[in-house]
Amino acid sequence: MAHTYLSLGTNLGNKKTNLETAISLISETIGEVVSVSSFYHSAPWGFESEHDFLNVAVAVETKLSPAELLKKTQEIEQKMGRKIKSKNGNYTDRIIDIDIIFYDDLIIDMPELKIPHPLWKERDFVRIPIVEIKVYSTASAE
Repeated sequence: MAHTYLSLGTNLGNKKTNLETAISLISETIGEVVSVSSFYHSAPWGFESEHDFLNVAVAVETKLSPAELLKKTQEIEQKMGRKIKSKNGNYTDRIIDIDIIFYDDLIIDMPELKIPHPLWKERDFVRIPIVEIKVYSTASAE
């Protein structure tokens, strides 16, 4: 089993329900959710919006490879109604966003997947919830 950390965010609709639904879908399709952070309110990052975000981090044990994990997170986003992914740093409001922050101690640097997530330390809405639930030793987190 691989130990992975995911960051989830939403700023449209019923935010609490969006996060709970995403966590349930993660549990059903990705693996065992072993820890969930507190919810964290944040202002939009990288774009302007009148809608604040609600964020959460989850630790998940999975049998999926990093590429399969990425595919499953994107499928969950689409199932929940997300139509557009951010491109070239152009962010928009979203019903759900799921980012892979860590996957064991792997370092992956591919165009479609970067682990650890390159901006995780710069974003309080990611860093604070991840640190709250960090249960596995992740060299990249130190």
